[in-house]
Amino acid sequence: MKKKSSISKKPMSPLAKKEAIQGYIGLLPWLIGFLCFTAVPLIAAFCLSFTYWDILTPIRWAGLNNFKEIFQDGKILSSLWNTFRYTAIAVPLTTALGLLIALMMNQKARGILIFRVIYYLPAVLPATAVALLWIWILNPEFGIINTFLSYIGITGPAWLNDPHWAMSGVIMRACWGVGGGMILFLAALQNVPQSYYDAAKIDGGSAWQCFKKVTLPMISPTIFYFVITGTIASLQEFTLFKVMTDGGPVESTTTFVLYLYNVAFGRYNIGYASALSWIIFFISLVLTWIMFKSSTWVYYEEEGK
Repeated sequence: MKKKSSISKKPMSPLAKKEAIQGYIGLLPWLIGFLCFTAVPLIAAFCLSFTYWDILTPIRWAGLNNFKEIFQDGKILSSLWNTFRYTAIAVPLTTALGLLIALMMNQKARGILIFRVIYYLPAVLPATAVALLWIWILNPEFGIINTFLSYIGITGPAWLNDPHWAMSGVIMRACWGVGGGMILFLAALQNVPQSYYDAAKIDGGSAWQCFKKVTLPMISPTIFYFVITGTIASLQEFTLFKVMTDGGPVESTTTFVLYLYNVAFGRYNIGYASALSWIIFFISLVLTWIMFKSSTWVYYEEEGK
């Protein structure tokens, strides 16, 4: 026969109860936002993916027909190719540029705070306004880039009007907004203990060796975080492509999310669009899982060392 534990659970003190209530109240805004903007839309998209609905008529049951249609839709592969092409180029470029600018901004120089603000400013400007600005910058007739190229005897491309250059123009705009990454990398760089660099220099390490053996391992968790979030954001990029090219020319910049938008609000096929949304969800999920499984290069310093 088991003996009852002599240690009884003590009731919570009034102060502990008050702190618990305050904690739950503090979580409410996030919880409400998660339910309204994440959980409910996910459930709705899952349910609608099995229906026919054009917003104007009643919802009708479709079963698996929407998912069968995916295998017959010829535009899915091209839109996925454009999405992967943008992600594969934009993520490494923005990561490298953000880190490079952070290294430059990590210097103790007069007026460095002003330069940090200047580099960070594009990251906080409205995406639509910045996209419109870049339409003007990339204008083939009077844009700043082609005007500058003409001064050195080079005829600039048509950029957003050319199927071969339109994606490059969008990627250039993405690289212009690396200020957010710069701030992350700058914070990580300033968190690296100076004693590590001093020890490396005593051992005869050069500047490159210090960067390779000390800086990169110490900031690798930040790099990994930026690559993960950047990949997910690039796969779901919509505003730049919608405003700058609207998928053109000749659908050379029609990404998967833009195609999904056109299906939902251009053809008003909400059920099929909901089925399509699960493709990008699972792609993001699989890529994230692969990156986590291959993150052996990420260094995490053990506590107490």
